[in-house]
Amino acid sequence: MVTFVELPANAGLLSTTRELRMPFSEAVKFCILGISILLLVVALGILIWQICRCFSQKHTSYPHQDTVSSDLLYSEEKPSTAENYSASPSTKVEDVGSKADRLSRCLSQEIFPSGSSQVEGDTTEHKAVKIHGSLRFSVYYDQLQACLVVTVLQVEGLVDSGQTPGLQPFVKLRLMWAGSEATELEGLKEGPAKPRVLWTVLQEWHTRVVKGSCSPSYGDQFSCILQQDKGMLDRITLRMEVRDFDKFSRHMVLGEVRVPLGQLNISYPLELQEDLQIPQKDLVGEALLSLKYLPTSQRLEVGLLKVRTPFAEPSTAAGLYARISVQWNQSKLRYQKTSVVPRCPVTVFNEVLMFSLPDFPLEQSKISVSVYETQTAGSSGKCLLGQLSVGKDRSSEDEHWASMLRSVRQPVAKWHGLLV
Repeated sequence: MVTFVELPANAGLLSTTRELRMPFSEAVKFCILGISILLLVVALGILIWQICRCFSQKHTSYPHQDTVSSDLLYSEEKPSTAENYSASPSTKVEDVGSKADRLSRCLSQEIFPSGSSQVEGDTTEHKAVKIHGSLRFSVYYDQLQACLVVTVLQVEGLVDSGQTPGLQPFVKLRLMWAGSEATELEGLKEGPAKPRVLWTVLQEWHTRVVKGSCSPSYGDQFSCILQQDKGMLDRITLRMEVRDFDKFSRHMVLGEVRVPLGQLNISYPLELQEDLQIPQKDLVGEALLSLKYLPTSQRLEVGLLKVRTPFAEPSTAAGLYARISVQWNQSKLRYQKTSVVPRCPVTVFNEVLMFSLPDFPLEQSKISVSVYETQTAGSSGKCLLGQLSVGKDRSSEDEHWASMLRSVRQPVAKWHGLLV
């Protein structure tokens, strides 16, 4: 006879519980619990530290951003009562076009002289630039051989502006001869109309580049033969520019020294040391420029008709060509070159170059023309003869540019001065 014994319902659960019990002592259990609590405290501490760090960074970054935006970008629109005002930063929504205009005005306030981008009308902006340093050199004229010898000795006291890793100064020399006749250009009138002297560049040299020095020593010597005409030296000026070398040929002019040779007794070697002055531009020629604007197709036609320059030494191998570029907010958008034409006292080009303009305000555009002299045979070198600029500036509006805007689809020609 088989007898069935009924077990309680929780008997299986009791056996399973006995099997799952941890075979650890009470001390080990308390150690594991303590380690868990310690890790939890460490995690909470790291979380609190990160939160405090995040809030501290926000409080230190907002005042700096507010200072930059208020002092630099919005300096023209900041009221006078806001000088002593300091409040918590606020979020402001504004038009993207107005913000771009403020940024363009801020970027266009760069006034330090540059050797390749400055043309007529820049002398007024140079007044705010402080020039440092001096140039030591010697000049000697040998009357028997009619030879002028110029030696660049040393540049002292230059100041690094911090825009480049280090100064790389060199000296560019120009021997300039003042023409007998003076010329008056309508586009170069500044206040009372008075004629400006037309200069001729007889010789052009440059010293070697000294890297990473604010007081470089050179000792470079240059010489040239001058005509033994009576009063020749009285009309010659030695112009020396100290420049900071740039591998993209945008050499920054740090200052210049002008020495009229007629005012010095250079029959024996004369050593001089002159302080650097603010660079000035000299008139070296004229160019007849034609402008035509086509608003429907957004095109600008620039025609270079004639270039008139003094011709010191006629040469059949010398030629002229021009490089014309369209700029917007001191940034060159594109450029085109004319063909090389043999140089004459009045060099005729009669070439029209066409530029397709993007969608930006025409009033913020500027046309820059650079005329170069090159050798048509043998040498491939070039020499900058002069530059001119046509456009609408913040202070004054160029008459040629205004005439072009009034005479839409009609070419307007006008003479401009070439400056160097």
